[in-house]
Amino acid sequence: MTERDGSARSAAPLSGAARALYARITRGEPVGPDDTGALGELVDWRLVTVDPDRPAVPIALDPQEAGRRRLADELRDMAARAARIAAIPDLGDELGLHFERAKWRSGSGSEFLAGREQVTARIGEAVDRAETEVLTALPAGPACEELLGETTDRDSRALARGVRLRTLFGDGVRDDAAAREWVTVMSARGTRFRTLLAPFQRCVVVDRRQAFISDHVVGGDPDRTAWHVMDRAFVAFVAEGFEDAWRRADVWYGDPRRAVPDDEAGRLTDRQREILIDTAAGVDQRITARRLNIGLRTLTKELAQLRARWGVSTLAALAYQWALSPERQRTTGRTGGETPA
Repeated sequence: MTERDGSARSAAPLSGAARALYARITRGEPVGPDDTGALGELVDWRLVTVDPDRPAVPIALDPQEAGRRRLADELRDMAARAARIAAIPDLGDELGLHFERAKWRSGSGSEFLAGREQVTARIGEAVDRAETEVLTALPAGPACEELLGETTDRDSRALARGVRLRTLFGDGVRDDAAAREWVTVMSARGTRFRTLLAPFQRCVVVDRRQAFISDHVVGGDPDRTAWHVMDRAFVAFVAEGFEDAWRRADVWYGDPRRAVPDDEAGRLTDRQREILIDTAAGVDQRITARRLNIGLRTLTKELAQLRARWGVSTLAALAYQWALSPERQRTTGRTGGETPA
């Protein structure tokens, strides 16, 4: 008899036939062949005991004691059942990890895409099936003009389904008229764009379940070949790399880079030039403020004015604009500082 059968039998109430048989036994009446089932119930309940030498004359036991024993048995069984029930969610969580890992795997986890047409087609299929989010990082900017129309249609369909699109470009794309026009159109439709001065890796991440990365294994042209990655852990790693670059990038809506008028170039003060030199060198702002004998709040205001001057939002972009500025060629007058070119 299994544990389940035993539990079901112990939980069954005492039948009317067993109750009647118990009364007969207490009166000393003999037990017949027809009483086998009822007698078994009484024995299970420990209301009677059977002497092997006199099986036809069972001995009645105290029903109060039998009831207490029965109650103790039922409580133990109830506690065991409660423990088994409580363990069910933990079992589901434990086995669920193995099930999810099995879902995340797909073959070897990655596939080599040998040509630009194959890469473009595979990315297009993935974006067309996207459900929540597409992250795109293109250091060199968008594809050539003949592909922009197809990309516009594909991305517009994704936006219409409620998919969130974020695209990161290298800072140089702001000087590309065709790219500015395309970004202006797609920004109005809901795509979010940013540009980053620092280098970053090209990638496309779809729903954080699959990614496309440049080939650095086969040794072909990384601009024309790629890997389609489906390993969940590595896709999460690629997505986090994108997020890190995105946090450091400048928001862009397709507007042209703001040029600084020639007559504005000579308006930097010596203190502003000193601040820009330290900023480009990565000097801590507290050290700069102490060296220039100004408060940190004053330094912060100066930096805000300088960012507004060049229309940038980050210190990295400000350092880039300073590097291109004719003001950088001026002598600062500080010991060990920059000298004229």
